[in-house]
This record gives sequence, structure tokens and C-alpha cells, in this order.
Amino acid sequence: MCYYNGQRVSRAEFISLLQLEKAVKNYQFLDRAVHNGFAYSPVAVLKRDAEQTNFDIVQMEWGFLPPYLKNREAAKNFRNGYKDAAGKWHIGYTTLNAKAENLFSNEKGGPSIYAKAARERRCLVLSTGFYEWRHVFPKNKKTGEPLKTAVKYPYYISVKDEEYFYMAAIYQEWTDQETGEIVETVAVTTAPANPLMEQVHNSKKRMPTILNDELAYEWMFGDLSDERITEIASSQFPAKQMDACTIAKEFLSTLEPSTPFIYEDLPAIEYSI
Repeated sequence: MCYYNGQRVSRAEFISLLQLEKAVKNYQFLDRAVHNGFAYSPVAVLKRDAEQTNFDIVQMEWGFLPPYLKNREAAKNFRNGYKDAAGKWHIGYTTLNAKAENLFSNEKGGPSIYAKAARERRCLVLSTGFYEWRHVFPKNKKTGEPLKTAVKYPYYISVKDEEYFYMAAIYQEWTDQETGEIVETVAVTTAPANPLMEQVHNSKKRMPTILNDELAYEWMFGDLSDERITEIASSQFPAKQMDACTIAKEFLSTLEPSTPFIYEDLPAIEYSI
């Protein structure tokens, strides 16, 4: 899944993207090399404006919150899990991403918390590159059999010849009923992995739904059926238009996390386009 995203955009690119000089004053929130999804911090999102004819760049809290959660404590329990008064453990839910296949029904066939947002509140998360882990099982030196514990190698994935690109997403306005706090929360949609991402994100074989300009416009402004929404959300960006390079395992604590790092013992990625 996509849990780490970069949004490092130059000032010139930012102004060009929004085509509004007034956007300069908000530039700072786009200068982030890594957004750690599990920090549930604000990310840059393109959403339709009030006239429904253009878009604004705004900040939304990464991690979709359904409106029935009454306060921050309930939101924390929803995300992390909690033990009730009887001592029973209730699992948490990771809503940084929303599977394309489950926008309108969950994995058990019931109603999805994302359905209304998918129909009415589609948006785009801006990205300059994202991060995923590849799992490699070393072989036992004596038997030659793969070990049970994988070694994880981080990769930085970007789109060739593009300074930034768009990820399909959906958002939900959420209100803390105790404090009156109102925030927009967002989830990135994910699709089955293309041949490159099958090799990189080989534990789950998923990837964020990356959209070209035409699909991005249709996603945000189109009057779409449920079938078309699912079709776009499930689309696989071409592997041949993407780059993936290994980076240092401590990338989250470095100033330039996307800097390539070579692992001599790591087998090369091999896939056919």
C-alpha cells in the first residue's frame, strides 16, 4: 500500500499548477520530502472549488474518518484499535488507502464507508514520488531453502520525466462533536499492482492509482457512474513510465530520503512490460 508520500514541489511549479499568484503564501506546506501516513498529518490535495469549474490546493488530514466517529478519542480508537470495558480487543482500521474494489462494498460484501465520498467527493493527492518496501527471503546457506523471515528493502517510486503526478483519492469532512473541530480527511485509492510494482511491493501487490491528466480531470470533474468510478480507480499506470530505485533503510530520518542507495546483495527487479 502507499503509506509514505513525497510532495516536494518547487515554487515555480506550484504557481504553474494552481495558476494563482495568491497560492505563493501557502507554498511551505508543499515542501515535504516524506509524509508518513501513520502520523495522520496534512497532505496537499486538489479538490473542486465551490463553482465546480476549477480546483483549489488545500491541506487534508491523511486518513479517512467516517462521520459517525464523535470525537478524537473515537478517531484514535478507530485507527489504532482499543480494548473495551469488558476487556475485549477491537481491531483498528487503516484508512490511509481505499481499495478500488471496495469503494462501494467492503470485503465482506456489506456497505462501504467510502461509497458516498467516491460518488460525491473525489479529489487528487499531489505526489512527487512515494515509498514502498520489497520483501526478499534470503536462502539458508546450508539447505538452500528460503528463510521464513524476509529482509525488507525500501524503494522510491516516481513517474519518469514528471516533477509531480496525481493520485486518485476521496475525502470526507469530519467534525469533532466535542470541540467543534472540522477537518477534511482523505484516502488514496489503490489498484492491483502493475508489473513493476508487483516486484517492488511484492508482499501485497498493490499500488496507488496514478492518473494521467485526462483521467485526473475526469476523476475530479466528471459525472461518473459507480462502474466508471471503479474502472478509473482500478486503472494501472504503465510500468514503463515509472522509475523505482532502492534507498537507505533509514530514509525516514534523512534530509534527502529519495537518494539512491545500492544493496550489493539485492537481486535486480525483473519484469516484462
